[in-house]
Amino acid sequence: MSRTIVVWCPDWPAVAAARQANRPASDPVAVLHANRVRACTAAARAQGVHVGQRRRDAQSRCPDLLITGVDQDRDARMFEPVAAAVESLAPGVEVLRCGVVACPARGPARYFGSEAAAAERIVDAVEALDVECCIGIADDLEIAVLAAHRSVLVPPGESAAFCAGLPITDLSRDPAIGPPDRVALTDLLIRLGITTAGAFAALPPEKVATRFGADGVCAHRLALGRPERGLSRRQIPEDLVVEQECDPPLDRVDTAAFAARALAERFHARLADAGLACTRLVITAATDRGATLSRTWRCAAPLTAAATADRLRWQLDGWLTHRQQPGAITRLALEPVEAVGSGHIQYGLWGSDGQDDQRAGWAFARVQGLLGPDSVLSPVPAGGRSTADRVVLVPWGDEKVSPRDPAAPWPGAIPSPSPARVSDTEPIAVLDAAGDPVRLTDRGRLTGPPAWLSGTRIDAWAGPWLLDEHWWASGRDIVPTARLQLVTAAGAALLVRSAGDGWQVEGTYD
Repeated sequence: MSRTIVVWCPDWPAVAAARQANRPASDPVAVLHANRVRACTAAARAQGVHVGQRRRDAQSRCPDLLITGVDQDRDARMFEPVAAAVESLAPGVEVLRCGVVACPARGPARYFGSEAAAAERIVDAVEALDVECCIGIADDLEIAVLAAHRSVLVPPGESAAFCAGLPITDLSRDPAIGPPDRVALTDLLIRLGITTAGAFAALPPEKVATRFGADGVCAHRLALGRPERGLSRRQIPEDLVVEQECDPPLDRVDTAAFAARALAERFHARLADAGLACTRLVITAATDRGATLSRTWRCAAPLTAAATADRLRWQLDGWLTHRQQPGAITRLALEPVEAVGSGHIQYGLWGSDGQDDQRAGWAFARVQGLLGPDSVLSPVPAGGRSTADRVVLVPWGDEKVSPRDPAAPWPGAIPSPSPARVSDTEPIAVLDAAGDPVRLTDRGRLTGPPAWLSGTRIDAWAGPWLLDEHWWASGRDIVPTARLQLVTAAGAALLVRSAGDGWQVEGTYD
């Protein structure tokens, strides 16, 4: 059985932001995305700041709060000294994500006498950098990550007992061991009354597979404290290693980033030809001073070309920034250590891997920072009778709460299905067979059957449906209004509304 050590640095994005600003981690610092707190230090939490809080609420609780934005390049660059400190005591370090590293426990435990002694030495080495860390040791990587969040050394063979008492939310707590959509799974389990990992582990595996799918099976095995079965690994051919000679040598981060993108594209093209997708990657660099630098990155999901380029850029940035006189980089190499069949990768419907959505979110937050929160709006379903009332716009990033409950009864509302597109009250002419305008009488009847719509023959129509709105408003002239549904010979399906002497388009059906 292979024991694993996991080193977790709590609130790492906020800690990295504080270090970049030359502020101690004991200061209140918060990292924001879309005007909401994504991470904060312990000092900020002590003053009432928490993850998910709005910016103005966080600043009202803590006026001296240091506000920074999400910056993965910064997080990775600042984390390199921490990974190097752990590697100086425990060889075989793998970066799971910025803020979390793992390594085999056998070597350090034998060298320092015990796993507890090895954990103490690693904590001392990391805290010497003024970085707080927690250690978890267990039989399996995923269990060790959970143990690190609680600073627990799980005895051999006790993984199931350790996991049984954990809250069900711990299964989706760390993205290093689970996909982002696992949060929806744990929320569903809580609504079903399953609040602990032990209660989830008690469910029959076949029922879990039927009800919750593949990720539910993985989460169930994690709740049972069993090693992750994972996907079937493939034998990796030796010719998949991709190397690049750097001439001139790379001594700047921007030139290194350009080389990283091209190398990552070549690397994934070669993997694709072999029918493989990489899940664990070794980045190696040789310098003009004779040094050889190497770092292993492990990912919960198969890497894409963009994800590989990001990790290569982060690693080069960390080496060039924090290494003591590393020299210029003369050679780069990417080596797949672990891979799965490329058929196991499932992208979005249009080929997206989720990175585009994340970059779009950063762009929206940047626009809001320049032009204000109301410069980027997102639609939210709302209650109402008309097409315009059924959707409200809220600032992007704010909680999508409607001022009117869509589930409430709305007598006189447009029947389903709703129009696919809402028009800007475009005026139109509705005529009868004789060419006379169709109007609405005081008794709510049409003066004639609709036959023509602005020169196009009407094949079918329904209505009218009278509208009786705001009758309680004082001083309001009661003018009868109604809606019609029209289908033209050209195949257009419209929802129209009477407007004084004419009609106007409210919506168009697909």
